[in-house]
Amino acid sequence: MSELTAKAQELDAADELAAQRGQFVLDDAVYLDGNSLGALPAAVPGRLEDVVRRQWGSLRIRSWEESGWWTAPERIGDRIAPLVGAAPGQIVVGDSTSVNVFKALVAAVRMAAEDGDGRDEILVDATTFPTDGYIAASAARMTGCTLRPVTPAQVPEALSGRTAAVLLNHVDYRTGRLHDLPSLTAAVHAAGAYAVWDLCHSAGALPVGLDVHGVDLAVGCTYKYLNGGPGSPAYLYVRREAQDRFDSPLPGWNSHTDPFGMSADYAPAAGAPRGRVGTPDILSMLALEAALEVWDGVSIEAVRAKSLALTDFFLECVSAYVPEGAVESLTPAAHAERGSQVALRCADAGEVMKRLIAGGVVGDFRPPDVLRFGFTPLYLGFADVERAARILAKTLR
Repeated sequence: MSELTAKAQELDAADELAAQRGQFVLDDAVYLDGNSLGALPAAVPGRLEDVVRRQWGSLRIRSWEESGWWTAPERIGDRIAPLVGAAPGQIVVGDSTSVNVFKALVAAVRMAAEDGDGRDEILVDATTFPTDGYIAASAARMTGCTLRPVTPAQVPEALSGRTAAVLLNHVDYRTGRLHDLPSLTAAVHAAGAYAVWDLCHSAGALPVGLDVHGVDLAVGCTYKYLNGGPGSPAYLYVRREAQDRFDSPLPGWNSHTDPFGMSADYAPAAGAPRGRVGTPDILSMLALEAALEVWDGVSIEAVRAKSLALTDFFLECVSAYVPEGAVESLTPAAHAERGSQVALRCADAGEVMKRLIAGGVVGDFRPPDVLRFGFTPLYLGFADVERAARILAKTLR
């Protein structure tokens, strides 16, 4: 037995989250793509069968009240809230991440306009996931703002009296770099602007602290570290102090103060429901609710500690097993700057990833030359990590 194999066994034996693994449907592969699509929680199929056969099949329309369908967006939002450091009543679940980014960004600009400072510029993360950039450009055109792409590091110097809103990613989707949400949010506020954060690659992997750090608006998906399933609904956070001012660019009947009044005039609901638009997607919504049960009794701080331990150990194994110079880590070594993934640059990365998947290690490839591995502490062990590094080394040889 190698020294690193023995170390993996010791780490697994001491892992306080090891029991969570049994709550997921897994196979023999080392699944390192949970930062794209989380594994299936074992409770979901049975819950969905009940939703389809009993709630829909037998109760039918009665389920909007009797099965709690109508209140699901806020109820599930309150289940997500502790994972992102939010008190209840500030998160609504529904729509896609893209739609929620649009709602949040336009609302932020409208709040800035209401402040009366003549602000006409949106700053957007230049390294963002492409859709966020597309949405920001559309929001800028719609609101008459200028769009200015900058890196997160450039934000403090780029802020000015013209800045209305800033859209940033908490974790870079390519490299896994964790950006400094507290200090960047404080800088945005000091400039009199509003902060909008995309949490897709951080929620469920590390503490976020939306309330304590004063974030104005935030959005995120639920199919990565929250394991909600393919296309599961996203969520929108609106800080309690901003809710009365949240002016959605997509006012729908579901966010009306009297949704069944069918009034021709729109009057927004109070609180988190103001972020709703149309009829919720109940099947995927309730699959997500069942998936979130794996978090019962789990501390996000414990998840973060294991995430850092897993990524540290993976980098240690890669250094020991992989031929020198074959890969280069793009992920910061410093814990304060690392999310829950490791990005390795290598030659012919697309073909390497295909061979890795064939060999039982599932990650993903980001053009032109990045192997991306996501580390999901609820169902990944240290022996998995060591095995993945060994197979990577064999593949590269």
